[in-house]
Amino acid sequence: MQVKIRKTMVMVATLVAIGAVTGCHKKASGIDPNALGPAPAPPAPAPTATITADPGAIDLGQTVILNWRTQNATVVTIDGIGEVNANGTQTVSPSNSTNFHLTAKGDGGTTEANVRVTVRVPVAPTAPAPTDTDMGSEAAFHQNVADVFFDYDSFDLRPDAAAATAKAASYLTAHPAIKVVIGGYCDDRGSAEYNLALGENRANAARTALVSAGVSASRLRVISYGKEKQFCTEQDESCWQQNRRAQFSLDR
Repeated sequence: MQVKIRKTMVMVATLVAIGAVTGCHKKASGIDPNALGPAPAPPAPAPTATITADPGAIDLGQTVILNWRTQNATVVTIDGIGEVNANGTQTVSPSNSTNFHLTAKGDGGTTEANVRVTVRVPVAPTAPAPTDTDMGSEAAFHQNVADVFFDYDSFDLRPDAAAATAKAASYLTAHPAIKVVIGGYCDDRGSAEYNLALGENRANAARTALVSAGVSASRLRVISYGKEKQFCTEQDESCWQQNRRAQFSLDR
């Protein structure tokens, strides 16, 4: 009986040893990729922003055109103005030297841009007006100061518009008594509010080109008509192009 028991115990021990060896060599299971979840999305691009002022220094009472551009921004604000479009222009008339601070926020973070406008406060009587009162004829004005045209949904000056404003600046420099109204126009697509802003941007783009070419900003006045005044009413590109313009008129 004792011999039988000893044989049984030896067999059990042998089976336990075989099981232990087999367990030690069990192949480890791999990681299930599905258990890791989706790969993280790439980070959103950081916003960029620039803001300029034209001109950068003015006499008290004159105006300045702020021009800003941003990318990857969902909310854009300018201190003292409030929330604005991602890209645009605005005419301002600060009463003292001002730092215009722009903040652009997007999914990728926040960026800032600044531009300073210096306001010169007069301490002496202003210089007398120019003695040259030659206004020229209205026909000569329109021959030399021609309207400029824009691409759809744009207020950037095209090469033909840049050439036209250069010619206009030369004529206006030779006739310093002339003052000009620059009207901004749009075709009839889009909302009235959007086109009023676009028309102002187009008029300001033409004004900036004239000032850069040497015409005094005090001689230029900007107004936007948006889509309210159409030069052509046909619904085709040829007609729409006529309506996308900055028009120059004598400011009498």
